[in-house]
Amino acid sequence: MMQVIGKQSGAAFRIKKGQKLKVTDPDGGQVSDMVLFNASDKREKISSGKTLDFEESILITKGDFLWSNRSNKMMKILEDTNGRNDFLLAPCSPETFKIMYNNNEYHPSCFENLYTNLEQYGIEPDDIPTAFNIFMNVQFKPDGKLSVEPPLSKAGDHVLFEARMDLIVGLTACSAEDSNGGSFKPIHYEIMD
Repeated sequence: MMQVIGKQSGAAFRIKKGQKLKVTDPDGGQVSDMVLFNASDKREKISSGKTLDFEESILITKGDFLWSNRSNKMMKILEDTNGRNDFLLAPCSPETFKIMYNNNEYHPSCFENLYTNLEQYGIEPDDIPTAFNIFMNVQFKPDGKLSVEPPLSKAGDHVLFEARMDLIVGLTACSAEDSNGGSFKPIHYEIMD
Protein backbone atom coordinates (compact mmCIF):
# COMPACT_ATOMS: atom_id res chain seq x y z
CA MET A 1 0.00 0.00 0.00
CA MET A 2 1.35 3.41 -1.01
CA GLN A 3 2.28 5.70 1.88
CA VAL A 4 2.61 9.49 1.61
CA ILE A 5 5.32 11.60 3.22
CA GLY A 6 4.02 15.16 3.23
CA LYS A 7 6.25 17.98 2.01
CA GLN A 8 9.10 18.87 4.40
CA SER A 9 8.35 15.89 6.66
CA GLY A 10 9.56 12.34 7.21
CA ALA A 11 8.72 8.78 8.22
CA ALA A 12 10.42 5.78 9.81
CA PHE A 13 9.53 2.10 9.50
CA ARG A 14 10.91 -1.44 9.50
CA ILE A 15 11.38 -3.70 6.51
CA LYS A 16 12.44 -7.34 6.47
CA LYS A 17 15.23 -8.97 4.51
CA GLY A 18 13.98 -9.71 1.00
CA GLN A 19 11.24 -7.09 1.06
CA LYS A 20 11.30 -4.32 -1.50
CA LEU A 21 10.97 -0.58 -0.93
CA LYS A 22 9.74 1.61 -3.77
CA VAL A 23 10.36 5.35 -3.33
CA THR A 24 8.45 7.50 -5.83
CA ASP A 25 8.57 11.20 -6.71
CA PRO A 26 4.87 11.70 -7.55
CA ASP A 27 5.10 15.25 -8.87
CA GLY A 28 8.72 15.45 -10.05
CA GLY A 29 11.64 17.54 -8.80
CA GLN A 30 11.63 16.36 -5.17
CA VAL A 31 14.52 14.85 -3.20
CA SER A 32 14.13 12.15 -0.54
CA ASP A 33 16.84 11.53 2.08
CA MET A 34 17.11 7.89 3.23
CA VAL A 35 19.05 6.39 6.14
CA LEU A 36 19.28 2.70 7.06
CA PHE A 37 20.01 0.86 10.31
CA ASN A 38 20.42 -2.85 11.00
CA ALA A 39 17.22 -3.72 12.90
CA SER A 40 19.17 -6.19 15.09
CA ASP A 41 22.03 -3.80 15.97
CA LYS A 42 21.43 -0.11 15.33
CA ARG A 43 25.16 0.64 15.57
CA GLU A 44 25.39 -0.82 12.07
CA LYS A 45 24.15 1.80 9.63
CA ILE A 46 24.39 2.99 6.05
CA SER A 47 27.82 4.30 5.07
CA SER A 48 28.48 6.75 2.26
CA GLY A 49 32.22 6.09 2.40
CA LYS A 50 31.94 2.29 2.21
CA THR A 51 29.34 2.49 -0.58
CA LEU A 52 31.36 4.88 -2.75
CA ASP A 53 34.47 2.80 -2.09
CA PHE A 54 33.03 -0.64 -2.88
CA GLU A 55 30.86 0.51 -5.81
CA GLU A 56 33.82 2.54 -7.17
CA SER A 57 31.53 5.41 -8.16
CA ILE A 58 30.03 8.57 -6.72
CA LEU A 59 26.91 8.03 -8.85
CA ILE A 60 24.98 5.20 -7.19
CA THR A 61 22.14 3.74 -9.25
CA LYS A 62 20.55 0.53 -10.61
CA GLY A 63 22.64 -2.57 -9.90
CA ASP A 64 24.57 -0.96 -7.05
CA PHE A 65 24.44 -1.86 -3.35
CA LEU A 66 24.15 0.40 -0.33
CA TRP A 67 26.76 -0.74 2.18
CA SER A 68 27.02 -0.46 5.97
CA ASN A 69 29.80 0.87 8.18
CA ARG A 70 30.63 -2.82 8.81
CA SER A 71 31.06 -3.53 5.08
CA ASN A 72 27.79 -5.46 4.74
CA LYS A 73 25.25 -5.03 1.95
CA MET A 74 22.12 -3.33 3.29
CA MET A 75 20.13 -2.81 0.09
CA LYS A 76 20.39 -3.44 -3.64
CA ILE A 77 19.00 -0.95 -6.16
CA LEU A 78 16.83 -2.97 -8.54
CA GLU A 79 15.34 -0.09 -10.55
CA ASP A 80 16.14 3.62 -10.91
CA THR A 81 14.07 5.47 -13.51
CA ASN A 82 15.78 8.82 -12.81
CA GLY A 83 19.38 7.64 -12.47
CA ARG A 84 20.68 10.62 -10.49
CA ASN A 85 21.12 10.31 -6.73
CA ASP A 86 23.61 11.82 -4.28
CA PHE A 87 25.67 10.19 -1.54
CA LEU A 88 28.09 13.05 -0.83
CA LEU A 89 26.06 15.62 1.11
CA ALA A 90 24.66 15.36 4.64
CA PRO A 91 20.96 15.78 5.45
CA CYS A 92 19.97 19.44 5.65
CA SER A 93 19.86 20.59 9.28
CA PRO A 94 19.04 23.78 11.21
CA GLU A 95 22.72 24.69 10.82
CA THR A 96 22.47 24.25 7.02
CA PHE A 97 19.94 27.07 6.86
CA LYS A 98 21.96 29.33 9.18
CA ILE A 99 25.30 28.75 7.41
CA MET A 100 24.30 28.34 3.76
CA TYR A 101 21.00 30.26 3.56
CA ASN A 102 21.73 32.96 6.19
CA ASN A 103 18.40 32.08 7.79
CA ASN A 104 18.26 32.26 11.60
CA GLU A 105 14.52 31.50 11.76
CA TYR A 106 13.13 28.02 12.33
CA HIS A 107 13.18 25.93 9.15
CA PRO A 108 12.12 22.28 8.74
CA SER A 109 15.09 20.02 7.96
CA CYS A 110 15.76 16.44 6.90
CA PHE A 111 18.01 15.96 9.93
CA GLU A 112 15.18 16.87 12.31
CA ASN A 113 12.64 14.85 10.33
CA LEU A 114 14.92 11.81 10.42
CA TYR A 115 15.80 11.83 14.12
CA THR A 116 12.30 12.72 15.36
CA ASN A 117 10.75 9.86 13.36
CA LEU A 118 13.54 7.39 14.23
CA GLU A 119 13.36 8.24 17.96
CA GLN A 120 10.72 5.49 18.40
CA TYR A 121 13.46 2.96 17.55
CA GLY A 122 15.96 4.36 20.06
CA ILE A 123 17.94 6.24 17.40
CA GLU A 124 19.31 9.61 18.56
CA PRO A 125 20.37 12.70 16.59
CA ASP A 126 24.08 11.80 16.82
CA ASP A 127 23.30 8.39 15.28
CA ILE A 128 22.11 9.91 11.97
CA PRO A 129 24.65 9.20 9.19
CA THR A 130 25.07 10.81 5.78
CA ALA A 131 21.87 9.96 3.93
CA PHE A 132 21.42 8.42 0.50
CA ASN A 133 19.77 11.37 -1.23
CA ILE A 134 17.33 9.87 -3.73
CA PHE A 135 16.73 12.05 -6.83
CA MET A 136 19.25 14.68 -5.63
CA ASN A 137 21.22 16.30 -8.45
CA VAL A 138 24.69 17.22 -7.17
CA GLN A 139 27.09 18.25 -9.93
CA PHE A 140 30.87 18.42 -9.62
CA LYS A 141 33.48 20.24 -11.68
CA PRO A 142 36.97 19.00 -12.57
CA ASP A 143 38.39 21.20 -9.78
CA GLY A 144 36.14 19.40 -7.28
CA LYS A 145 33.69 22.27 -6.74
CA LEU A 146 30.17 21.00 -5.97
CA SER A 147 26.85 22.54 -6.92
CA VAL A 148 23.32 21.48 -6.04
CA GLU A 149 21.04 21.68 -9.07
CA PRO A 150 17.28 21.04 -9.34
CA PRO A 151 16.38 17.35 -9.46
CA LEU A 152 16.02 15.78 -12.89
CA SER A 153 13.25 13.47 -11.68
CA LYS A 154 9.93 13.62 -13.49
CA ALA A 155 6.50 12.85 -12.04
CA GLY A 156 6.31 9.13 -11.28
CA ASP A 157 10.06 8.45 -11.30
CA HIS A 158 11.02 5.85 -8.70
CA VAL A 159 13.84 3.86 -7.18
CA LEU A 160 13.19 0.26 -6.16
CA PHE A 161 15.37 -1.21 -3.40
CA GLU A 162 15.63 -4.75 -2.05
CA ALA A 163 16.56 -5.19 1.62
CA ARG A 164 19.55 -7.47 2.21
CA MET A 165 18.96 -7.54 5.99
CA ASP A 166 16.19 -6.59 8.41
CA LEU A 167 16.25 -2.79 8.44
CA ILE A 168 14.97 0.32 10.15
CA VAL A 169 14.49 2.97 7.48
CA GLY A 170 14.24 6.74 7.83
CA LEU A 171 12.86 8.60 4.80
CA THR A 172 12.09 12.26 4.11
CA ALA A 173 10.59 14.66 1.63
CA CYS A 174 13.57 17.04 1.64
CA SER A 175 13.20 20.52 3.11
CA ALA A 176 16.08 22.38 1.40
CA GLU A 177 15.10 24.94 -1.25
CA ASP A 178 18.21 24.48 -3.40
CA SER A 179 17.89 20.68 -3.44
CA ASN A 180 14.33 20.81 -4.78
CA GLY A 181 14.43 23.64 -7.32
CA GLY A 182 12.81 26.08 -4.89
CA SER A 183 9.59 24.16 -4.13
CA PHE A 184 8.51 21.39 -1.77
CA LYS A 185 6.43 18.37 -2.66
CA PRO A 186 5.52 14.99 -1.14
CA ILE A 187 7.31 11.65 -1.54
CA HIS A 188 5.50 8.31 -1.82
CA TYR A 189 6.81 4.95 -0.66
CA GLU A 190 5.59 1.38 -0.75
CA ILE A 191 6.84 -1.79 0.96
CA MET A 192 6.37 -4.93 -1.08
CA ASP A 193 7.06 -8.63 -0.43
